[in-house]
Amino acid sequence: MRIPVINRSHHPLPSYQTAHAAGMDVRANLAEPITLKPLQRALVPTGLFMEIPVGYEVQVRPRSGLAYKHGISIVNSPGTIDADYRGELKVLLVNLSAEDFIVQDGKRIAQLVVARHETAEWEPATELTETERGTGGYGSTGTK
Repeated sequence: MRIPVINRSHHPLPSYQTAHAAGMDVRANLAEPITLKPLQRALVPTGLFMEIPVGYEVQVRPRSGLAYKHGISIVNSPGTIDADYRGELKVLLVNLSAEDFIVQDGKRIAQLVVARHETAEWEPATELTETERGTGGYGSTGTK
């Protein structure tokens, strides 16, 4: 699959780091570093603009290394970039640690996963088919 992309950063395009990776690392595009204090969030620009094919989305997900080593995550994870969006990709980072974290220009801040999706139509109903689980919600499975 080929996705048209405009790269207004001075960094390479997002890329897979291993042969079988699902996500491509994306980098911060900053004129100056951003300091994220504990529990602070910031919208971090990437300099990327893309034309995602209809029927697909690009999911923006946290990088496991940043989450584990520094407590850095994405507030709306996974974020979704829709096929009709043409603005700059920005990543909404949050610092969940107790220490400041500095986002430097070029830092790999998230990963992008291209995913196919369906468009659904709601079908009004008055009843639903029964299942073994039924209406059991949070924490209800595996308790019988």
